[in-house]
Amino acid sequence: MPWSTRELAELAGTTVNTVRHYHRVGLLDEPERRSNGYKQYGVEHLVSLLRIRRLVDLGVPLAGIGDVNAKSDRTPDALRDLDAELRASIERLTKARDEIAAILRERSPAHAPAGFASVATRLSEADSSMIHIYTQLYDQEALADVQKMAEADSDGLSADIDQLPADADEQTRRDLAERLASTLRQNLIDYPWLTDPAAHLSKSRAVTAETFVEAVAELYNPAQLDVLIRASALAHEQLPGKQAEQPPESR
Repeated sequence: MPWSTRELAELAGTTVNTVRHYHRVGLLDEPERRSNGYKQYGVEHLVSLLRIRRLVDLGVPLAGIGDVNAKSDRTPDALRDLDAELRASIERLTKARDEIAAILRERSPAHAPAGFASVATRLSEADSSMIHIYTQLYDQEALADVQKMAEADSDGLSADIDQLPADADEQTRRDLAERLASTLRQNLIDYPWLTDPAAHLSKSRAVTAETFVEAVAELYNPAQLDVLIRASALAHEQLPGKQAEQPPESR
């Protein structure tokens, strides 16, 4: 008994539009028509359609189904390429699920930088923005260290700097700079790459420096910038044994 397009689609668990699309792209042969003009499909069409659906379910793109279905010489390579793509997708999705779980567990903002869910609620808007930028400038090893630095901020120093008004008085700035210098000094000792981050850059030195300067200038107000600059100078002066040549690009 021949089947109509609708009946064939229902048998194959798909839609009439999908069957018609497979006709248009040349994957499924057009059947003969009855005297009334309607198409009449047989078992061979059903089997072909089921095979196409099987390959689609495996993730084979429509453009490659013809070769795979025909068992061409490229079939093994095509399947290996597809397997690699699926493996990468699984890794990406698994990572995304882990990050979502961390966001829910820590009740952190959904837009928190990847890997920083545990400290996101303690980050100021400016610091969070800077870390987002760091993700494009530094490698994963450096970012892991930045995360440790953020976790170490237990005395609310970042919050105090975040709340510093643009017209803060000299004494307030000096006090904050001295507090921050102590933290920066320890960071420079614990994470020597801060002095020369070349080995951890994912962009060129020039691009990194330009991006960093532009971001800091825009994200922090004049008083905050003054504190950051003073603290950096003090921290380098306080380093044991030598004075580093470059200011740290993270706090």
